[in-house]
Amino acid sequence: VQEKVSQAVQILEEKNIDVWLTFVRETSFGGDPILPLIYGPSLTWQSALIITRSGERIAIVGRFEVEAVRGVGAYPTIIPYDQSIRGPLLETLERLQPNKIAINHSKNDVNADGLTYGMYQVLLDYLSGTPWLAKLISAETVAAALRGRKTPGEVARVRAAVETTAKIYANTFAYARPGMSERQVADFMHTQMSEFHVEPAWDYEHCPIVNTGPESPVGHVEPTELKIEPRHILHIDFGVKQDGFCSDIQRVAYCLAPGERRAPKAVQHGFDTVVKAIQAAMAEMKPGKPGKEIDAIARRIVVEAGFEEYMHALGHHLGRNAHDGAGVLGPEWERYGDTPNYPLEAGQVYTVEPSLYVPGYGILGIEEDVLVTENGVEYLGEPQTELILL
Repeated sequence: VQEKVSQAVQILEEKNIDVWLTFVRETSFGGDPILPLIYGPSLTWQSALIITRSGERIAIVGRFEVEAVRGVGAYPTIIPYDQSIRGPLLETLERLQPNKIAINHSKNDVNADGLTYGMYQVLLDYLSGTPWLAKLISAETVAAALRGRKTPGEVARVRAAVETTAKIYANTFAYARPGMSERQVADFMHTQMSEFHVEPAWDYEHCPIVNTGPESPVGHVEPTELKIEPRHILHIDFGVKQDGFCSDIQRVAYCLAPGERRAPKAVQHGFDTVVKAIQAAMAEMKPGKPGKEIDAIARRIVVEAGFEEYMHALGHHLGRNAHDGAGVLGPEWERYGDTPNYPLEAGQVYTVEPSLYVPGYGILGIEEDVLVTENGVEYLGEPQTELILL
């Protein structure tokens, strides 16, 4: 938290924003998504966490939470109150005299949209009749930069989660065999998570997602009782949360039929197309490039290879959550808002995950976790470049 709050000061200076105000209450019920980065514990009464471009870090909180704030160590100035936060908040803004006050609302980024409508109304009431009401702007760019630009410590934790995921995948493909159901494969991976002392990166019931053959339902669905059979593609989408950070990786295998020594041409063509799309997209992933341009590269390769266009983004941010907000490597579809236009930045961690459907064999998708650097991009684990044969 101390590391990220210090980073936030630099971002405010860069964005020419005087004050970032995070305004919350009763966060144990599901608080602002930014809180794990800039605070940590739960807050009960109305609370204002204020970070300024000059480096001031102020917490205005209920009197009984002063010691908790002090324990976080990120807010040297702690202002307690008893009956109302209105007075201390207005006095602080009067002292700071900000021209821009960023608050956490966003039409594009779920992780920058933590100010509830009710708390927004409360804040407007407190600021009514003051000059600060006209100074409010969205903190979207601040939150996106803070969450997206991973510190070395954050990158190390994602990398460790990726390493654990690779071990679980290796054990899983050594275990899987014809006749097993999707559910059996998922149960084995759940057992592996327990043995490695990690949590699922998303809902337990859907992590992993397991698809075998052409009849398996595709998407965020629970594994079924469908069995792995010869001439099936086995596709798995899986990630873990380890030390607070996630992985998100997809791997594929082909179940050989009697007498087969390699996958059919159609399956191998699909696999080679996905690998080519990943590698081509990664070659162009550099700071400053908008996500939509990267997506277009992979999407074009899949379509030109004779497959239908995949109906999802090429990739998303990865970090404390499997879907970590901010920009996407995606097309300018309305559902993505402005996020496909967000430029890549050094320190961001993305997934790269094109997919396609091989008629008669099933869904085929590979997902890699990568780090954007000043000069390009690097894998955070060993990529899949060979089709696994069962």
